This record gives sequence, C-alpha cells and structure tokens, in this order.
Amino acid sequence: MERGEMPREFTYTNLRRGIEQMKGTGNGRGLKRHFVIAAIALAALFTGGFMAESDADLFLKINKSIDLFGRVYKEITANYVDEIDPEKFMEAGIDGMLGTLDPYTVYIDKEDGDEVDLLTNGKYGGIGITIGVRDGAMRVISVMDGYSAQRQGLLPGDVLIQVGGVPVASKKPDEVRNLTRGEPGTEVTIKVQRDDEPSPLEFVLVRQEIQVKNVTYADYVDQGIGYVRLERFSRRASEEVRQAIKELKLKGNLKGLVLDLRGNPGGLLDAAVEVAGKFLPRGSMIVSTKGRSQETDKKYYSTEEPILPTAPVIVLTDRGSASASEIVSGALQDFDRAVVVGTRTFGKGLVQTILPLDYGAQLKITTARYYTPSGRCIQEIDYMHKDKNGVFAVIPDSLRKEFKTAPGRKVFEHGGVTPDSVVKDEEEGPMVRELQRRSLFFKFANKYVADHKMTAFSGVTSEVLNAFHAYLDDIKFDYQEDSETKVKELRETAEKTHYSKEVLSDIDHLLSTFKKEKVHGFERYTDHIADGLNVEFSARLKGEQGRIKASLEDDLQLKAALGMLKNTRVYEAKIGG
Repeated sequence: MERGEMPREFTYTNLRRGIEQMKGTGNGRGLKRHFVIAAIALAALFTGGFMAESDADLFLKINKSIDLFGRVYKEITANYVDEIDPEKFMEAGIDGMLGTLDPYTVYIDKEDGDEVDLLTNGKYGGIGITIGVRDGAMRVISVMDGYSAQRQGLLPGDVLIQVGGVPVASKKPDEVRNLTRGEPGTEVTIKVQRDDEPSPLEFVLVRQEIQVKNVTYADYVDQGIGYVRLERFSRRASEEVRQAIKELKLKGNLKGLVLDLRGNPGGLLDAAVEVAGKFLPRGSMIVSTKGRSQETDKKYYSTEEPILPTAPVIVLTDRGSASASEIVSGALQDFDRAVVVGTRTFGKGLVQTILPLDYGAQLKITTARYYTPSGRCIQEIDYMHKDKNGVFAVIPDSLRKEFKTAPGRKVFEHGGVTPDSVVKDEEEGPMVRELQRRSLFFKFANKYVADHKMTAFSGVTSEVLNAFHAYLDDIKFDYQEDSETKVKELRETAEKTHYSKEVLSDIDHLLSTFKKEKVHGFERYTDHIADGLNVEFSARLKGEQGRIKASLEDDLQLKAALGMLKNTRVYEAKIGG
C-alpha cells in the first residue's frame, strides 16, 4: 500500500467541471460535500480497469454518470416518503460502487482513518491492551508492559463493561478499540468485571503514545540459529528487523536465521522493499508494479548494504501471509536467497494507493499489480470476472505460468507464493479445536492463576492438567469427534431412507461406543492440551514474549526449518532446486 496523490489521468478538466456542476445542484454544505465524494468515487470507479477507450469517450461517460448519480441522489433525499440520512445514504452508494471492484478498494471516513494512520505512522495513543471476544464477552486478551493498563492492574480475562462511560457489550472489537484510543495524555475510564470479584472494577487510565511493534519476538531458537517474527509492515518494520538481527549478532554467533511471516497480512510496500533489502545485495530489483498510468509503472530496488548478506535464511509462510509478506518471500525466493517453508501464501498481488479526500476522508484504491523479480504476479483471485453463481474466479493451478529464479529454478505465478518445502501444521484434533473455539484454555488459565495467586510459571504440571480435567467435568464439556459426526449423518440418512430397525440399532450401538471412547479423549489429546495451557499460562505470567516463546516449543514448521538450517546439504539442495 502506498500514500499518493491522484494520478495525472484522474485530474481531468472535464471531471473537475462535472464536479463543479454537481456542487451547484446541492442545497447546502452537507450535500456539496457528498457530491464531491461521489464524483471522486466515480472517478475511481472509471479508472479501475473496466475498459480502455479514448479520453473523449471516457470523459463523456464520467460526466454523464456524475450527473445521473447526483440527480438520483438529490431526488431521493428530497422526495422519498421517509426522511433519509444524507450521509449514510451517500456512503451506501459509494460502498455499492466500490463493491463491484476488489475488496481492497474502499472509502475510509474520518472516524475510520486511525488504522491507516497507525500503519503509516507506526504509533497511536492508547492504554496498552489488546482486546477480543472470548466466550461471548469483550475481554482483555493481553496487557502490554510499561503502559497505564499494566500499571493500574488491568488483567487478561477482564470483561470490558464500559469504556469512557460507553457500554461495550454489543459493540465490535474495532469500535471498542477506537474508544480506548485518543490523544496521549488524555484520560479514559474503564469498567471491567473480573471473574473472582463480586462487583465491577473501575480504572482511570492515562493514554500514552504506543509504538506499534512490527518485530514481536527475536531470539536464538537453536545453537547459532536466530528467529525473528515479523507481524506487520508499518513504517518502522525495516529498522526493527535490522535492530533484531544486530542484537542477535551481538548476543551470539549468528549462523542462520528464520524469518517468520506467518499470519502477517502485509502493510506498506516501501517497508517490504526495505526488509527484503536486509538480505539482498544493494541494487537488487525487489518488486515492480504495473497499472494503467505511467505513474504506477515502477521498479523498486534495494538501496543499502544488507545486514545479513550470506547466512542461510528460511522464511516461514502460511495462508495468512499476504501482500508485503509475499513481496519479501517472493523476492528472496526468486534470488534463491532463502528457502520458503510452510504452506502457500494468501495470493494478494495488488497495490493500493491512499488518496486524501475532503473532510478528513480517504479513498484507498487499487492502482497496480505487483510482480516479483522473476516477473510473476502472485494474485490468486480475478476480481474482474465472476462465475455463474456470482463468485469471483480463482485462477486454477493448471493455468499458473512457469517462471525461473535468478539461477534457473522453477517458480509459478498466481495462487500466492508456493513454499520450496511444504510443511503443514499439525492437526490438533476435534477436542482441542473445541477447547480453543470456546476459549477454555484462556478462561481456565485466568481462573487458576487468580485462585492460586500465581506469580511465576515453569511449565504445565500434572497438578495443572488434573485441575483442568476437573474444570472440564464441572462445566460438562462435550465435543464431537470427526468420526462421530459422520456416523450421526449416516444415521440421519438411514432414517430418512427407511432402513430397518436392525440397521438403525447397529448405528446407535456404534454411536454409544464413540460416546464411551470420548471418556478417554483427555488422555488421547494430553500433549496438545498441555501445549494450549502452556501458551495461556505463559501469556499471564511471562507476558507477550513468553506467550510467543511457548507457542514455538512444539511448532512443526519451525522444527522443519531448524532441521534444514542444521543440514547444509538439504538446505543447498532446496536452493538449487
């Protein structure tokens, strides 16, 4: 994503004249505002790639469309049987137009602009908590060290009741997050319900400037092998990666590195270029972009000497790795500078430009596609074409064109970045999935830590496991085994198709056997249950760094990466194709 001015092709004299005509039809400042926004949105729509035609024809269609849109808007807001909110009505029209394009082209009003500013500036005013819905309630998920929430005693698991006097039970996480944020130095009152407290607790917290962390964890994970988790690409991502590698070098003999981009949704294009440049020679072409205008046809090069020029590198990816993550993994793969391990990435090969509008609004518009150094576009979904059911077309693997890396290894376009070594994460099993879905590891850890007044944690003991087993019994926890679900479906089919009572009885007997077998489910999934508890207890008593470290202890993809880095022959075989 880029910030930018409107490309030259957008600022037509005829378009400007059309906008002025529209403004003249309004009956006040509010309507004028919305006609301006509508005109800009229509301009974005008609520069979105629907057709290539002469400037004169295009100008005519834009002006005609603006005139028609404005007339419809004016007539409905003035004459509809019920009173209409002009702002909401206009935003619905804008959303409808942009809804015909890709999901990344969006109108951002002033109230929702904070997330864009957060990405570009890398900081915000907040109280130092992360929040989310757990077990149907808006809860504090984690508390950051050194900020007001931690100093005043807010705890993970606390249920948010009010923020700044506003009830939050029915609000979405983004809405609650916006309530907690504001100018540094301002106060906000938070009311929470704690599981072991009879009455709500109230905290008066002072907002502070919080720097968004791009690198959330960096340490050695094996002898001579460093690990850096990069969770986003905001403005400071490159500098944080540099600093993390520098500190690893100071701490030990850095022989190899794992760069973890799993779950990283992307961010700024420039940040991705700079991060890739930490591993590639100065002057390497990292990514190119191509759009409808000359301004969007660009090539981006590394501009500094790499901090890690030769040490083996493995990049971890999954389906949550998107956009800027794919620029980095694709570039390092194309130069054979790293081995990509994990699962295929998301497949977002589109570049957005943020255009400032009047009244604090912004338009984020897709202006180009990006291409890795070998020339491949990794975009998976074709947003300009739908099938007969109205579903966007996914480019099939059979149509993925072959490209070659710098030394000649085969790679393919579309469908994201395919790892050099595909390693799927371990299946946790239906019982553990249900425990995660219902946030029972989270809830039990909160309760156990509070009940036992724990201040330290050294691992999941048999005492903790037994207590968790008893906790599940107390709440009458149940779940469906995958095979049990299939047998239940079989029984429904057998009953509908009038099978004999003997057949139904046999199926019922099988279901009864499954029910008895589930009694042993805890023993069957003990290792995964212990892993889940380890992560949650570590989060409570060792903070976010402890949570991440605990999550890596039984990480199959990380183990595969470590095995490859410790075996030079295997690593070089992957690089060599």
